[in-house]
Amino acid sequence: MTAFLRLENIAKRFGGVVALDGVSLEISQGEILGLVGENGSGKSTLIKVLSGIYTPDHGDIYIDNKCYKYLTPRQAIKEGISVIYQDFALCPNLTVAENIAIARLMFSDKKLVNWRELYQTAAKSLSQLTDHIPLDVEVGVLSTADRQIVAIARALLENARLIVMDEPTTALTEKEITALFSLLKKIRDQGISIMFVSHKLQEVKQLCDRIVVLRDGHKMFDGPAQEVDLPTLQVYMTGRVIETISAMPTESSMAKPPLFRVIDLTLPPYFYNVSFELRYGEVIGITGLLGSGRRELALALVGLMQPLGGTIYIEGKQVKIKRIWDAWKNGIAYIPEDRITEGLHLPCSITANVILPTLIAGFYKRTFFRYSQYKNVGEQWRSILNIKAPNAETPVKNLSGGNQQKVVLAKCLATKPKIVVMNCPTMGIDVGSKADFHKMIRSLSAQGLGIVLITDDIPELLQTCDKILILKNGKVAHETTPASLTEEELYTLLLQENT
Repeated sequence: MTAFLRLENIAKRFGGVVALDGVSLEISQGEILGLVGENGSGKSTLIKVLSGIYTPDHGDIYIDNKCYKYLTPRQAIKEGISVIYQDFALCPNLTVAENIAIARLMFSDKKLVNWRELYQTAAKSLSQLTDHIPLDVEVGVLSTADRQIVAIARALLENARLIVMDEPTTALTEKEITALFSLLKKIRDQGISIMFVSHKLQEVKQLCDRIVVLRDGHKMFDGPAQEVDLPTLQVYMTGRVIETISAMPTESSMAKPPLFRVIDLTLPPYFYNVSFELRYGEVIGITGLLGSGRRELALALVGLMQPLGGTIYIEGKQVKIKRIWDAWKNGIAYIPEDRITEGLHLPCSITANVILPTLIAGFYKRTFFRYSQYKNVGEQWRSILNIKAPNAETPVKNLSGGNQQKVVLAKCLATKPKIVVMNCPTMGIDVGSKADFHKMIRSLSAQGLGIVLITDDIPELLQTCDKILILKNGKVAHETTPASLTEEELYTLLLQENT
């Protein structure tokens, strides 16, 4: 295959932090390249160098053997480099056609819009991918998978020769992922290169022709995907062997009375008559495809949505949870699905984030608050959870995704809960941080905490949970245990239950 793009000895520093240190790689025409690495490995910096957002400190960029010391965003687009970020960078209030053609409009010198020409141009680009998305609907009403197709169609209209996709499968179902992979292979066969950036190593192995691994700004591996297995990739990424854990309920935990009982919890149209028991030291996994009601169930358990029926008992006592403050008072902590918008105040320090529930409790109790008396709390939790930061006054926005998630966990544990509801707690964090988080889950359960883990990560369910509930159309369709089936069998069961 012909090399379309080549990077030679690219370096980038931010103050004293080395983001990239002499990274060299090439991307051939019509190749799918997997780019993997832990958070902080340099993946995002490399993407921004390619797209012209960052200027490298030194090194060369070759496109069709033409040398650039750096690219501007306009040059990158002109050379056919298009980046599709996790949020797709679409305008939800504009139509599909307008979103597809917006870049071409911005770079044209026309002062008036020819709407007929715009729709014809957008239709031609979209028809290469699908025929089921109307051009005149607003993008905001589309599914995640369809919005992704619109973003790809926009890239094709910009004459993309390299499409960089950043964590493209995070919010997709298994069926949508399969459809996306078929689409990307079709694009590859047209001679367009793809850089697939993901934490999901199984998907990278499945899709990509070649894999590049970054660690601490250095390239650790560059070779064919079929020549490296998952454990070896994990070692290249983390510098250590990732040990998996096995979840097995102990007889002592099963003999204890229920800590948390949910009976016939109902909130149409999201879920109906959901019942389960959680014992001390037990981890219950709840899973289901998108639309199964799992997210809404998590919100109802912590007071962020109000069920219309059913009862909740904690240690044998019926409780009413109408808001998150009620959950805290009754010993329920919550790790939300989106740590950025729901779990953290990014400009604030680790300490400020950790003590926030205490501050809110003081507000409700009308007690006086002194920040100085809680200053050591953040430092204590930074040490306990091994949060990588210079000190507890470091703004959370400066931390990697895995360390940000540890701050969310610290904020929850600082309330001294009996029960922790975790909604997709490892979404978007790297393999090393995920393994550490799994160990923390089992460590917390060993201390007697009850944990409700809501996730679509099948290996995560099997490694951490004592019991697994599968939701279909808002109802518990199946209950099983990790010991009774394999990963493939659970995948099959999940898909069968949702057909």
